[in-house]
Formats: sequence, structure tokens, C-alpha cells
Amino acid sequence: MGSVGSSEGQLVLDSLPHPVIVLDENNVIFGANTAAEDFFQASFSVLKRHSISYFVPFGSPLLALIAQVRERNSSVNEYKVDISSPRIGHDKLVDINASPMSGREGAVVLLFQERTMAEKLDKQLTSRGAARTVTGLAAMLAHEIKNPLSGIRGAAQLLEMAVGDDDRSLTRLIQDETDRIVKLVDRMEVFSDERPIDREPVNIHSVLDHVKRIAEHGVAKNIKIIEQYDPSLPQVYANRDQLVQVFLNLIKNASEALGNVRDAEIVISTAFRPGIRLSVPGVRERVSLPLEFCVRDNGTGVPEELLPHLFEPFVTTKTNGSGLGLALVAKIVGDHGGVIECDSTGRGTTFRVLMSAYSPQEHSQS
Repeated sequence: MGSVGSSEGQLVLDSLPHPVIVLDENNVIFGANTAAEDFFQASFSVLKRHSISYFVPFGSPLLALIAQVRERNSSVNEYKVDISSPRIGHDKLVDINASPMSGREGAVVLLFQERTMAEKLDKQLTSRGAARTVTGLAAMLAHEIKNPLSGIRGAAQLLEMAVGDDDRSLTRLIQDETDRIVKLVDRMEVFSDERPIDREPVNIHSVLDHVKRIAEHGVAKNIKIIEQYDPSLPQVYANRDQLVQVFLNLIKNASEALGNVRDAEIVISTAFRPGIRLSVPGVRERVSLPLEFCVRDNGTGVPEELLPHLFEPFVTTKTNGSGLGLALVAKIVGDHGGVIECDSTGRGTTFRVLMSAYSPQEHSQS
């Protein structure tokens, strides 16, 4: 950590949960707190060797903001500034407070407040609220629809034996459609399962290898699947069968999105991303979600207007899709205390799952 004054002042800075850095008149970093070291993924000894422009994208609005502070000699706030770069990582969407530093001409203090996690959690809570709506709807449908449907199907079976060949296809159609509706209601009823999850330490690579074998003989039979794994990754505390369901669904989704894309491929990756800590529903302490699991395809991407609603029930890009697959994925990840997000461009789509690592001390009482 870097000192910009007294040791007491540095202790105050280090106690702040948000990254703070101090720039000299040439934009070179000469002070930073512990949160800033995590945010910029570099120690203070590395930070102090560089200008802020080394870490942010070329032409970043942050640089104009710093110039504005010096020009006005007063604080300036800017919201939703994307400072993502290869050096500090993706998803660096922040609110920035920039202020002149008293006692040193041209020095500027920058405080960053990450928006990404809060917005992801808002989306997760919206999806969970929608899932609860599906729960009530499923209970109603099971009672009001499944019983009458069984009567309709039985009547169609009786008619099939009494009609000629020309009409038999219509009775078969009635039976097939009633079966389809019953399956849809059954899928919706999964959302009403509130039982505690049976969890244990799980090797994510064992799960992903299993999913890959299934996909290569089924939904992704003619698609190249590439693995980019971090072999030193710790275990995840999860239900293995539910993780298989999550990633099989994501790969199935990616396969269908690829369609007739030439050189179609799916990349499955795992990584350790330290420094991500957040509050999740049902957990008192802030939780670390350092494990990142991604499924990426090189398809045409998700329409921009659908992205904010992708994990809500009945939202789908498929002509004949039910829109329940990704909602169920979001429910499972959320039930594990994790977060799922989707990034999509015209060059492909990435589903990113963030989860906590297994800790014997934390989970010994679970």
C-alpha cells in the first residue's frame, strides 16, 4: 500500500471499501489504498511506476475528467464510466469522484465505486422475483390444467380407436399437444422446489469434462469445443448434478445460437479472479466469488434489447423455445449464492458464472 501522508491517514484510506488513488501533476500514481491494489490487480510498487493512462483505455473519459478537476480546481463526479482494459480486466464499470488534493498543486484524488456487481445483483433479484411468479403460476397450472388435460388426452385416445385413418392424425395431434403442455408445466414446477441444496466440495473440471462428453455426443455433436482451464483452481462448494444441469444448458444454448456459423466453436474456461466480494441474499457476511466459469460461442450474439431480460422466465430468442432454460440456470446459480451474467456482441456471446470456493472452515457446519 502507498502512503500519501501520515500513517493514520493511510489507515483511513485502507479502511475504505472503494479503490482510491492519488495522482501527481503529471498523472503519475503516488498514493493508493489496499482496495485500489485489488482493483488495478497490481501492488503499489507497480502502480507508482506508471501514469494512470497506462491502466485505462486510450482516450478514456477518465483522463478528461482529471483535466477538468485541475481546470476548475473543484470536485467532479462522473457515473457509469467504463475503464475496462487488458491490464485491469473486464467489467470495470465505475462511478468516479475526482477531487483536487489540498496542499499539493495539480495533485488529484480519484475514488472509484464499482457498479458492475450491484447491477448484476439487481438483475439476479429481478430474475428471482420473476421465478417466484412462475412458482405460483406453476402451482395454479398443475391444479387447473394438468387434471383436465389428462381427461382430454383420454378422450382423444378413445376417439382414435373409433375414427378412420383420415381423422386419426388429428387425435394423435391432440395427444401430442397435451403431452407438450404437461411437460411445460412440469418444467415450471421445478421453480417451486425450495428444499436446501445438498452440497459438497466439487471439482469443476470433472463437471465440465462430463458435460463436454455429453455435448459432443448430442447437442454439440458437430461443434468444436475448446477448453481453457486453470489447473490450480480450488474446489467449488456445490451440488454436482445441478452444476451439470447448468453447464449442459449453457452449452446447449451456445450450440443452438451457432446455427450455420462457419468454423463454429464453443470455449469453456475457468479462472480465479481475486478481489470480488459482495453481499448476496440470505448471507450475513460479504461473500467472495473468485471462481469464474465461462461458456463462450462465436455466434451472432443476443439482440441488445433482450440482454437485460435474458434470465427472466419466458424470454427466449428461439422460435419454439419456452424461455425457461436460462431462468432455471439463474435460479440454480442464485441458490448457490453465485452470480451469472451474459456479455454479447455481434462476434459471440459469453455466459459467465461467478461462485465461491470451498473452504473447510466456512463449510464445516453446513
